Amino acid sequence: MGCRNLRNSQGLIAIVDCNNFYASCERVFRPNLTGKPIVVLSNNDGCVIARSNEAKALGIKMGTPAFKNDKLFSRNGVHVFSCNFELYGDMSRRVMDIIKPETDEMEFYSIDEAFLTFKGPASEERARALRFQILKWTGIPVSIGLAPTKTLAKVAVHIAKKNPSTRGVYSLSSPTSIERALYSFPVDDLWGIGYRSATKLKSFGISSALQLRRAHHGWVRRNLSVTGVKLQKELCGTVCSPVNEVIPRKQNIRTARSFGKEVETYSALKEAIGTFAVNCATKLRKEGSCCSTVTVFIHTNPFKPHALEYNNSRTLKLDVPTNDNMEIVAAAIKLLKEIYRPIFAYKKAGVMIGGIVPDSQVQLGLFDAVDRSRRSYLMQSIDEINSKLGRDKVRLAVQGFDRKWRLRQERLSPCYTTRFSDLLTVKI
Repeated sequence: MGCRNLRNSQGLIAIVDCNNFYASCERVFRPNLTGKPIVVLSNNDGCVIARSNEAKALGIKMGTPAFKNDKLFSRNGVHVFSCNFELYGDMSRRVMDIIKPETDEMEFYSIDEAFLTFKGPASEERARALRFQILKWTGIPVSIGLAPTKTLAKVAVHIAKKNPSTRGVYSLSSPTSIERALYSFPVDDLWGIGYRSATKLKSFGISSALQLRRAHHGWVRRNLSVTGVKLQKELCGTVCSPVNEVIPRKQNIRTARSFGKEVETYSALKEAIGTFAVNCATKLRKEGSCCSTVTVFIHTNPFKPHALEYNNSRTLKLDVPTNDNMEIVAAAIKLLKEIYRPIFAYKKAGVMIGGIVPDSQVQLGLFDAVDRSRRSYLMQSIDEINSKLGRDKVRLAVQGFDRKWRLRQERLSPCYTTRFSDLLTVKI
């Protein structure tokens, strides 16, 4: 199958990908760790979720339990950190704020990735200047891949990361360069190809991205459905997924945690559920949305030997969609009362809100007694105070202060950029 036009008439699509982002954030404020192996652990210091290049070279795998690598960490001087999402989120915001003014269009893709468009000539030069600016202003190293489509840009950034000669920026802008790159690019590493699809493709003798691009359209449709057809078209240079500056509204929002130690009392569990519900409500307000349903779930520890297991969840449909802390917390606590059983100790709990609609399209109920205008001003004031003074400075009483259920984070770094108490002190 041939591909006629590999040039996007609207310009090149680029992806900016922060290198080993969580590890890089830790290194920004600890320059003495440059060249040293770093790993970041998941909630409750469980599994490895991020590694520096030096840690990868030691053979440390993603997702491996930390306790299985204790000797390896100690023997090789690996610096181990608990996940600090407050720090990572703020560093991500700083990187994205630098990117936005320097590009024609931008789509926030994940905490460490963004798609951009560069229209007109000198796209690669603009990308290199942007990479230098991000490194200079934040200390975060990034790789940038440019190509006519998102899928090809993902291939380009993969090459930029793996090949030092690219100096962090690689462009696939000509048919020749694209063919050469796809010829040796494993089909497993393609954006959108999961383990099952990769296994199926290999069973039919398709092991490279170029082979997938050249496969018959009908065969791809039969074996990989519409998603596979779009992927193949993008490999040929046809834009099926343009850069979208409007972030799609979430279908549901979920806040859940595995506790640092098992929660045995209703009061502690209620405190956790109340906090999770407030977090969900805050996220709703940030995107100008309201929810119609609230779900609460609780789990015991499935790995605890000789212990009875208990998992339960319940959902409540609200009469009027809301993003009000008090309404969502009240609904969550009501559900918790229904499913809580005092004979168990709980290891995990969470709150999920769904039926999300824009706050401008809320249909009020005939018997609704809540003064929603005053509540809206109250929630806005709470958000402004917490934004300026710190998270949960103003909170509901049910959220408590003790929080014995919180995550185990024994190796947590300071929140250098978001807490005055954690600001670095420079000695002269």
